[in-house]
Amino acid sequence: MKTFFEAYIWTLRGKLYRLAYHWLKDKEEAEDALQEAFEKAWDKRNELQKMKNPRGWMVRVLKNQSLQKLRERKRWTVFQANSEMSQEPDSISEDSSSAIELVFHFLKQLPEKQQEIFHLREVEGLTYEEIAEYLEISMDQIKVNLFRARKKLRVFLKEYKQDGGAIK
Repeated sequence: MKTFFEAYIWTLRGKLYRLAYHWLKDKEEAEDALQEAFEKAWDKRNELQKMKNPRGWMVRVLKNQSLQKLRERKRWTVFQANSEMSQEPDSISEDSSSAIELVFHFLKQLPEKQQEIFHLREVEGLTYEEIAEYLEISMDQIKVNLFRARKKLRVFLKEYKQDGGAIK
């Protein structure tokens, strides 16, 4: 029989790694941050089982580990929306019809808070509650920022379509 840690916490490793990589932009540092977060979780495995939101706790611990990594290399530009799936504007070909590539391209043009909330919700699949706990902001702020991000992305995509697929 699997323990709570194996069944619930360990299964988050893929999503957590993607978050760490998203923030750190470095494979080795992301792996280190994830390992350190799992070590902290292991130390608190009995408490985790009783927590209301262990997933949110894990994301917060990973965020703190990632911030520590950034401090160590004196890099403070945290949480830029950049994905392995995204491409630079010049490299998106006109015949590319991938909506995902376009969304990530236009996502970069949003304010940082909207980028981060959109990524956590739409890419990583966190709940509003998990995002609120993770970012330490109110649910209303999450809803407003997510609404504005989606609305602006729709405008970008509509303009893109009207311009015949030309990226501005």
